[in-house]
Amino acid sequence: MARSRTDNLNIAVLLPCYNEAATIGTVVQGFRATLPDAAIHVYDNNSTDGTALQAMLAGAHVVRERRQGKGHVVRRMFADIDADIYIIADGDGTYAPEDAEELVRTLLTERADMVVGTRRGVHADAGRQGHALGNRLFNLLYRMIFGPDFTDIFSGYRAFSRRFVKSFPAVSGGFEIETEMSVHASRLKLPVSELELDYGRRPEGSHSKLSTFRDGAKILWMFAMLMKETRPFAFFSAISATFMLASLGFMAPVLAEYFETGLVSRMPTWVLSTALMMISFMLFTAGVILDSVARARAEQLRIHYMGLERPSALKAPLSDAGPVSRARPGKADAA
Repeated sequence: MARSRTDNLNIAVLLPCYNEAATIGTVVQGFRATLPDAAIHVYDNNSTDGTALQAMLAGAHVVRERRQGKGHVVRRMFADIDADIYIIADGDGTYAPEDAEELVRTLLTERADMVVGTRRGVHADAGRQGHALGNRLFNLLYRMIFGPDFTDIFSGYRAFSRRFVKSFPAVSGGFEIETEMSVHASRLKLPVSELELDYGRRPEGSHSKLSTFRDGAKILWMFAMLMKETRPFAFFSAISATFMLASLGFMAPVLAEYFETGLVSRMPTWVLSTALMMISFMLFTAGVILDSVARARAEQLRIHYMGLERPSALKAPLSDAGPVSRARPGKADAA
């Protein structure tokens, strides 16, 4: 990429961490070698093993976030830090800092607002079969509900434009934050790209913070909440159909008896089936109304996103395919 494309760009590397003292120093050093002029920010989420000290010794800017959970850390990072390009990665050493240069190049050449570093071999290296199976199922579920934009919604290695970061609401509190990022991009139809990258194993002494069932349940709940907020018609229609089927199931034998004898001997069952049918109609009506509300909210978010100016270096046409040049943090574009 031409130097003129990045001379006036401020690149920030964001590393949310919780008890990653065994790896964070190496990770920070790797990003400093790959992007020597980028600002590297480590947000320590109540670590008890010296993560903050190791990050400081490696040369990172360290901030403590007291609210426990990756979502809280990412929300704080996006609110605190002003940059033109943001790169987020984990501090556990499973993502190669050397790939950051390719993420930036893809963000610029594709003129994307988010580039996701999809994990090559994640199903083999997930560490536990539960994680690997969960990755497959949740990615399939995401494509069924929200569309085919992404193949690895749980990747923690991403590059963002300023417009994405400053328009992203970030309401989740835990590891489901990556799902929320993906839904935000799909909802607003933002330009996104994927880049397949190697995914490494954790080194000895570093342990995953994920719980297969607890975090899987949280992610499933987040799927439901995001579907309710972004696709209320489909969400409430599915529930409405469930109530309608239950109503018809209770109603069928009562109607059969009535047409055969002219009597209704199971009055409580008839009342229940009628109530279920009324609830079904109410849910369907709610879905129709909330769908209009959701569309209006998406339009407002899109207008806000469009109101955020892109740095001039990101608007310029691509002049060559040379190496990425990193801007010094002091040269950030105020836009």
